Amino acid sequence: MRSAFRFASLAAASIGAFAVTMPAMAADWKPTRPVEFVVTAGPGGGTDQFARVVQAVVQKHKLMPVPIIVTNKGGGAGSEALVYLQSSEGDPTRLVFSTNLAYLMPMITKVGYQIENMTPIAIMAADEFLLWSNADGPYQDVKSLLDAARAKPGSIKVGGAQSKDTDHILTRQIEMATDVKVTYVPFKSGGEVAAQLSGGHVDANLNNPSENVSHWRAGKVQPLCVFTKERMTIAGKVHGDKGFSDVPTCHESGIAIETFNMPRTVWAAGGLTPEQVKYYEDVMAKVREQPEFKAWIERGLQTEMFLTGQALKDYIVADGNKNKAQFEKDGWLVKD
Repeated sequence: MRSAFRFASLAAASIGAFAVTMPAMAADWKPTRPVEFVVTAGPGGGTDQFARVVQAVVQKHKLMPVPIIVTNKGGGAGSEALVYLQSSEGDPTRLVFSTNLAYLMPMITKVGYQIENMTPIAIMAADEFLLWSNADGPYQDVKSLLDAARAKPGSIKVGGAQSKDTDHILTRQIEMATDVKVTYVPFKSGGEVAAQLSGGHVDANLNNPSENVSHWRAGKVQPLCVFTKERMTIAGKVHGDKGFSDVPTCHESGIAIETFNMPRTVWAAGGLTPEQVKYYEDVMAKVREQPEFKAWIERGLQTEMFLTGQALKDYIVADGNKNKAQFEKDGWLVKD
């Protein structure tokens, strides 16, 4: 009888100890196999650079105990990478590096994934956008460009990267905010868009700072305004006595759009445990504090922006709803 009681007591104690240690074990989760960073674009572009700088920071500072492999799956405007991630439900060793197009694309084109099946991990930075014109062209400020667009609807050619992409979305916002009509001309990349404006083949473009800065430095293009609440604080001069801090906001220049940017996003597969999600959130939080990542943001003339958890989910819902309303007006919403 005493032996039975002692056995029961030991069993109860063991169960209690197991229950106490379980949360600690779960909280200590970390990958034991190589982790794949999947890029929703080809090599060399902004998203590829984003993934590779995170890889370099993680490996240099030993923020993860396993190797990291970067693969590029840019097919279908990046949908290939997200289809790949959707097929990996429950696998905590794959992360996709993208932009806000990850959750906007399913609204405007048929893709093989549902963003609801993914786990958002973080927004790590944001690309700001500026309205640019050719430095030798007739449009030296926002007013002259808008006046020309009003005088002859459709005469102003605005270059952008692809159709129904970020640049096209912003072009439509400008048209609606100013009651003008322009001709949007899609190209394959932001680099090509910059070259087209530099050569005078389009009248304006909507590029982030890093895509146009070399052409500005060469005196071929000029920024007219930036879509931020306040003027940019990027130090230094780019061409002559002008730098980014001298560029007026688009709102103060007569375009009633206070902000517009493109967040850099990180996603995991669906079906991960809370501990696995928290692990990657913590890794990304450590990455953004490292000097190499800060240097990448400064080099790319980007804005610091870091969101995880509920704040990230709220941002995605709000941004998605805002864009969906615009897509519906333009007839861009995909039909079932």
